[in-house]
Amino acid sequence: MKIAFDHEIFCRQPFGGISRYFMQLAEQFSLQNHDVKIFAPFYINKYLAELPTGIVQGIGIDHYPKKTDRFFKAYNDFSVRRKIKRWAPDVAHETYYTKTRTGPANKPSVLTVYDMIHELGYATSQKIEESKRLSVDRADHIICISENTRSDLIRLLAVPEEKISVIHLGFDIKKSVSNSEPINEVPYLLYVGPRVGYKNFSGFLKAVGNSPSLMTDFNIIAFGGYAFSAEEQDMINRLGFRSGQVLQASGNDDLLCKYYEGAQAFVYPSLYEGFGIPPLEAMAHKCPVISSNTSSMPEVIGDAADFFDPSDIQDIARAIHAVVYSDQRREQLIQKGLDRLEMFSWKTCAEQTLDVYRKVMI
Repeated sequence: MKIAFDHEIFCRQPFGGISRYFMQLAEQFSLQNHDVKIFAPFYINKYLAELPTGIVQGIGIDHYPKKTDRFFKAYNDFSVRRKIKRWAPDVAHETYYTKTRTGPANKPSVLTVYDMIHELGYATSQKIEESKRLSVDRADHIICISENTRSDLIRLLAVPEEKISVIHLGFDIKKSVSNSEPINEVPYLLYVGPRVGYKNFSGFLKAVGNSPSLMTDFNIIAFGGYAFSAEEQDMINRLGFRSGQVLQASGNDDLLCKYYEGAQAFVYPSLYEGFGIPPLEAMAHKCPVISSNTSSMPEVIGDAADFFDPSDIQDIARAIHAVVYSDQRREQLIQKGLDRLEMFSWKTCAEQTLDVYRKVMI
């Protein structure tokens, strides 16, 4: 089978869950002897360097020089459409939302929808909402990465059920597990990812700040995102955290592995997620998971976490207490997490995706 991926996500994300998803699919398709190509003339994504020679049709650059974004976008858009049409794939899988089709008009197209964050008001971008609507309407078939996202898509955009398949993301444990010594900064609670509003980092801080025992016994490490803003630092001070008690850290996957391995628990307070990879990462590093009970989290995590209502500060604190002050509960969650990970395989994800391609090719 000849499978084409376009350039869109690889020209937007140096790193990120969506680009890693397509990189993993491409790798799996290649291992199964399918002819897969990623058409991205000038891309900034770092994951593509991990793929076998011949899959990526393009050149990687560190970044687009200042004031050249529009030029590179126009060139990539024009070049990719022409090259994919000339290659004549059996199916084209669009990697992100666009106003116009990237694959040939006479070939089936597939689109993956990750979440409905913008439509639900957790983030605002009319441009993304419009592009997503157009992409959804023209796709021959849509893949959703969770049942929760599928339900939201049907409810919010009135997409016919028969046009949608649910395929969970995979998780590559071998590439994620670190064999190095954990960071010796314990005890601490770990938060991972950006801290924009719906991620509810502020709710996590308030829950800890309102608990005298947690304030006394634990630091907080926020991994990823940018340095704390003046507003965040002001909230940290107002909640009474000691100097250096709440720290922001950034780095590569190896460093993140160390933080998972050294944490007393990983806390995931998000109000909404389309899937959620960080809890799986925590499980892989034998780090107990404490999570919000909304959207896709129960679907993905199963019984491998203590859950809380992310809108209830006291309930967040309750769930953290139940785990971090019980060695028995921590060990239970660690084992449940390792068992849960066996459900998520990139090989299975790729095989189910190929089934979708075969369906639309009929």
